[in-house]
Amino acid sequence: MSRKTFKALVVEQDENGEFLRQVKERPLSSLPDNEVLIRVQYSSLNYKDALSASGNRGVTQHYPHTPGIDAAGAVEQSSDKRFSKGDKVIVTSYDLGQNTSGGFGEYIRVPGDWVVPLPNGLSLRESMIYGTAGFTAAYGVYKLKHNGTEPDSGNVLVTGATGGVGSLAVAILSKEKYRVIAATGKVEEQENFLKSIGAHEVINRDKVYPQSDKALLSSRWIGAIDTVGGKMLDAVIRQTGHNGTVACCGNVLGHHLNTSIYPFILRGVSLMGIDSGICLMSMRRKIWNLLAGEWKLDIMEEITREVTLENLEPEIQKILEGKQTGRVLLKHRHSD
Repeated sequence: MSRKTFKALVVEQDENGEFLRQVKERPLSSLPDNEVLIRVQYSSLNYKDALSASGNRGVTQHYPHTPGIDAAGAVEQSSDKRFSKGDKVIVTSYDLGQNTSGGFGEYIRVPGDWVVPLPNGLSLRESMIYGTAGFTAAYGVYKLKHNGTEPDSGNVLVTGATGGVGSLAVAILSKEKYRVIAATGKVEEQENFLKSIGAHEVINRDKVYPQSDKALLSSRWIGAIDTVGGKMLDAVIRQTGHNGTVACCGNVLGHHLNTSIYPFILRGVSLMGIDSGICLMSMRRKIWNLLAGEWKLDIMEEITREVTLENLEPEIQKILEGKQTGRVLLKHRHSD
């Protein structure tokens, strides 16, 4: 290819230790030496991206760096025979955007084993409205369904319901005919929004926390998708009904879980992790096919705001402050 540089959001640390974000031209030669070069058309903003863009060493160890754990576009070059120039593909998770230059750049170069062919029924734009958040939400729903939590079993709780994962979990569960309770700290501002995407009931997140510290509490739901972790996850588990399932994927409230064994041995509650970052490729393709087919949502544009590299900065600040709702889609405007 003739092009030698591309635009990217570059995060770097200055001499005072401050992390700065700027849109810059980067040489293609700066990308890692992997098998598949992809011309990125869309990416999306996730909380992990905002952490990487802020200098969080738990996410990204080395700077300068380009975040973006999601990317969708067309193959430009490939030494992996599974992919050819022009193939439409998706890359989410693995190390993309963490320590490997990510989707906030117009190009990425990644291992072939990270690349998912775009499934029939899904556009590149739609795939990035879902992104890692939608994939994670769908994976959580899949785990509930395949562990026997059926729509007629009872209520299903979604915590952090206005976030990317939470809002898409509400929508997918509703499409699958579950009765969804959405928990959020933004009831006054977002109740109408959550009901519009399928929530039957919207409660303040503080209402999830019980008044008692008993090891086993009255059942309030038969399943849950918890996106925040910590003491919220403990409260969710202790109020889950017999043979219920709790799928967890977040740690905003902490990565430690202090809970009781009684929900597990007296009610048969299952706690299932959502390993969306490194799940097997066979499962990854299965979930993407569900999102392209029977779980495809018709509300995607309603919950999405499109931005360019040049106006991504305020969205990063918003998600760091916990003020983000729905999905932020990044569209690259290639000059070539």
